[in-house]
Amino acid sequence: MGDFSVCSDLDEDLPVYDFLKPMQSVTQSPQSHAEGANIHANGTGKAKSSACPRKVQVIISSDSDDDEPYVPLAQRLTKGISAPVARSTASDDHMTESNLPDVCQPLRLPQTMTRVKEASVAPPQDRLAVEVQSRPTKRTAEEIQASREEPVKRKQAGIAHRRDKEALKLENEAKKAERKAQMEAAKALRPEECIKHMVVAVDPALLQLEGGGALLASVQALGCSCAIEKQTLPRSISWMRRAPGAQTLDSVCLPEAHVVMHITVEDFISLIHSYVQEERHGRSECSPTLTSWVQAHQRRQPDKILSLVVVDLEKYFRHRKGQSQKRLREAVIGDEPGAAKKGAKKKKKPDAVEALPEVSRVDIEEAMVHLQMHTDVCVRFLSSWKDFTEHIAMTTKAVAEGPFKLEREKTGFTFHLDSEWAGGHRVDKSGKGLLQVWKRQIQQLNRVSPDMASAILAAHPSPQLLAKAYKLCRTDAEKISLLADLLIRRGEGVTSTTRRVGPELSKRLFLLMNSLDPEQNLDSTV
Repeated sequence: MGDFSVCSDLDEDLPVYDFLKPMQSVTQSPQSHAEGANIHANGTGKAKSSACPRKVQVIISSDSDDDEPYVPLAQRLTKGISAPVARSTASDDHMTESNLPDVCQPLRLPQTMTRVKEASVAPPQDRLAVEVQSRPTKRTAEEIQASREEPVKRKQAGIAHRRDKEALKLENEAKKAERKAQMEAAKALRPEECIKHMVVAVDPALLQLEGGGALLASVQALGCSCAIEKQTLPRSISWMRRAPGAQTLDSVCLPEAHVVMHITVEDFISLIHSYVQEERHGRSECSPTLTSWVQAHQRRQPDKILSLVVVDLEKYFRHRKGQSQKRLREAVIGDEPGAAKKGAKKKKKPDAVEALPEVSRVDIEEAMVHLQMHTDVCVRFLSSWKDFTEHIAMTTKAVAEGPFKLEREKTGFTFHLDSEWAGGHRVDKSGKGLLQVWKRQIQQLNRVSPDMASAILAAHPSPQLLAKAYKLCRTDAEKISLLADLLIRRGEGVTSTTRRVGPELSKRLFLLMNSLDPEQNLDSTV
């Protein structure tokens, strides 16, 4: 049908009418217009020539814009401009692809194939320019030198990066080791760990005395190390603190300031006697007094805190008492016959205590006061060597726990935040703990024991109940004596005793609960 219908019989001539012809939707070339006019004029034509449409020649281009000027391929490759490869030479320029039927639409090729087409149909001079541009140019000396230096720079940069990485790793390890050392140092100050880092230095002359073996055994039982080395002060004991992490005695040990020095009874009595002669009689003998002797040792070691220990001083007084009784006996029975012979038989080898000068307990007390005032050194008197070993053990624990206690007391306040009798007590939301708070408030009064506070707490469990009890009283005398008859129980079982709170404490609690004067003295009379 129309110009685009297919004929079933090629030899049969069919008439062609104008109204049977379809609307011209495709712009034809001048040659096709002429052929159509001849067919219409003749009226009859071959069905073969009139029925089959003419094939439309389509030129594929990379750009559908015909008005764009032609640009050579070399410039397009250089500037990145796309242009059509060839133009249609037909005189009918108004023919477009949109006016062609679907069967005659041009086949669109991929962009890569279009570029190959462009390159293949480009003029010879453009292809030569492309080939010239694609050829590698000769590099200059600077470029060659730069290309040679580039691997060296990359290698140096890699080495610097590895060096920086290793330095950062070492820095992190150093910080980690520092934090670990700080943690170990803090752990070494704890009471349960500090004794393990202590080293007790004992003078060899002290081990030659009676309690030397017991002293070593008690020190080793504590779990600390023991070093036997000659001390600056004779017969003295000092302490050192081993650095955290060190396990041998050759490691760094920090000396402590405390030093305990043992002084024999003979030396102590001689020093006291010299003090008495100098202070009372004004005799300046060559022998030093107790105060001058201690001051000489303090000048030798000014950074040490010295304390003296005297063992079994009572032996001297027992001996002096025995000597006085003996002289009294001799004076009483001296005229009896045969007394001289009995005394000769009982005569023993003279003891070292017998050769000591005579001093009294009052003389010793005066010398102690003088010593503390001038040197701030105290003297401890022990009855036996067992007490001496226990004293050294307690001092070792005190020296070991000293830094921990000092650090704990650094609170920034001028008062103690917590203690056993005046510290606060935690109270939860349910009210648990209020009884203990009320008990501690009562204990804050002067001369109030825990037993007294417990007796008042049992009768009046809260301040509000005590205030209500005061309101029920009619007179002030009843209020003052309200708590006087409360019983205080001491002990348990058969040995338990009871007593009353008394009027004094009852009066003070009355003033505390009812007085409106903030300056009220609780010990004043009502």
